[in-house]
Amino acid sequence: MPQFNEAELTAAVIRSFDNTPNPRAKFLLQELVKSLHDYVSKTNLTFDEWDYAINFLTRTGHTCTDIRQEFILLSDVLGVSMLVDAVNHRDRDGATETTVLGPFYVGEHKVTAHGTDISEALDGERMYVQTRVTDLEGKPIANAPVDVWHADGDGYYDSQKPEFLTEGPVSRARFITDADGSFHFKTILPCSYPVPTDGPVGEMIKQTNRHPMRPAHIHFLVAAKGYEPLITHVFMEGDKYLDSDVVFGVKDELIAKIEKRSDATMPDGSKASAPWHLMTYEFHVKPGEGAPPAPLGTKPAKVSEPAE
Repeated sequence: MPQFNEAELTAAVIRSFDNTPNPRAKFLLQELVKSLHDYVSKTNLTFDEWDYAINFLTRTGHTCTDIRQEFILLSDVLGVSMLVDAVNHRDRDGATETTVLGPFYVGEHKVTAHGTDISEALDGERMYVQTRVTDLEGKPIANAPVDVWHADGDGYYDSQKPEFLTEGPVSRARFITDADGSFHFKTILPCSYPVPTDGPVGEMIKQTNRHPMRPAHIHFLVAAKGYEPLITHVFMEGDKYLDSDVVFGVKDELIAKIEKRSDATMPDGSKASAPWHLMTYEFHVKPGEGAPPAPLGTKPAKVSEPAE
């Protein structure tokens, strides 16, 4: 008979999952037990500390609704989201680096004409985005749908606001690449902003003297037929939070140089009423199959504080 003491307890719990029918589930559960028990032993976890942890997770769960996912935010700020992304994209073979989807992808966006100002209704410095999608050999990929979305100048995504349901998307669109694999659009220059700090995760960030900021970025999802979906951000060069992104999403390759221009016209011939910015970037995708991920939930995100 096993003795359920410190010396034998872990092995007994691991054996309790021996008859799990699904081999992968068995492996995941047994490895989880090993890691959790090892953490308790290494840290000499106290009753008060464990009670605090249980309470924290309970409050995190209570904060979640069908329009807000605090556990995803917790995963993000602990670096787990980026680690899961990294282990699932180890072999890039020259393809553009990936990063997390984030909670504000709402599914298929409306197909929009090249050159459209997707943030026309917003105040901010104007930016012209010129991009291209190719395969690993540099061959252009035509007719590839690319979803684009980013926050406004206050750090909010459109889906966080009540008017999203009545007025439609802002700073969000789908473009289809042309014969050269290119697409271009206008928008405002994104800014850095904080993730939500009004819940348990924000409490943890404050108590550990971490800042809640994300560097300025635009989300891109490339879903070319016959190629692996590419989910990534493009970050703005020079942002002061590039080295300390609260969700650890920055990679050197994903930082774009932003040129400030004073030309009277933009590259597509449209008139510029004030100095503007130019962002250029080229995406490289690798052969494969797979559908883009489904959006989290079916309703817009909660209006609270600026979010990821």
